[in-house]
Amino acid sequence: MTNKIPPLPWLRAFEAAARHSSFAAAAKEIHLTPAAISHQVRSLEAQLGFKMFERLPRGLQLTSVGKAYLPVLRKAFDDIAISTIGLFGSDATRVLTVRVSTSFAALCLAPLLPDFKRQYPHIDVRLYTAIWADSPENDDADIEIRYGDGKWDGWFAERLTRDPSIIVSHQPKPKGQSNSDYLIEQAKNGVIQIMGCEGLWTQLMRANCSADHPIHTSIITDNSLTALELAATGMGATLVSQRFAQRYLETGTLVEPVKIALAVEQDHYVLTPMEKPAKQTESLLFKAWLLEQLSANIKAT
Repeated sequence: MTNKIPPLPWLRAFEAAARHSSFAAAAKEIHLTPAAISHQVRSLEAQLGFKMFERLPRGLQLTSVGKAYLPVLRKAFDDIAISTIGLFGSDATRVLTVRVSTSFAALCLAPLLPDFKRQYPHIDVRLYTAIWADSPENDDADIEIRYGDGKWDGWFAERLTRDPSIIVSHQPKPKGQSNSDYLIEQAKNGVIQIMGCEGLWTQLMRANCSADHPIHTSIITDNSLTALELAATGMGATLVSQRFAQRYLETGTLVEPVKIALAVEQDHYVLTPMEKPAKQTESLLFKAWLLEQLSANIKAT
């Protein structure tokens, strides 16, 4: 079989044009003319025998083949960038801006960041936190960590976690009490709710109790960190991410009174902007490091 690997400049031109949906924007990034980018993409299409783009009056649109080829190509470029820094390092100090929710920053990221600094001393991390990580503040972040379904326009999203939600409380379940009776009692006495996640308690009750039961809310907060702190004071039980609760369980500040895990469709994703390649290498290093750290630091409950 003949080697059909296209020349690197053609691949680079295609990747940049696909990211910007524009030959002109790709040309500005790579320091070529739009005509040169167009020529390289056409040469790529001719060698592969497939169209990568549909040329539209106002931009470009990837064909089905182009959509299939782009992630493979982007991963190859990412691997090259990561390997280069890993092997040869960098003499210049770089600043990486990371935007993340308050709960994820405090409960997951902060304990891990010293390891990142040891591995990559040339990268200074600036953390911008907010209650909701996808708020419009700090739109110039190089990388973001968001909770949701993984679909955000203008961003490449990769799932970071697959964590169920669990119940934690200051007190253990009374001896001899069934799980369903415990849940009914908590729902009656009042639970700590987290904004945006109120429906999870209803799902949990329906899955583990024989009938629907009203759920009384003792207090509601807009973030998991506060919910955990409130639970630690004895304000009631709360339903949070297993990862968020891990440190509280390890120290004995909170207990898991019933071993019931609720699978959730949404989770945390790491996002990099499609049209911001300037600090792409630092973002890739941070993303690869974070994925490795999170997979190694979750413990079975």
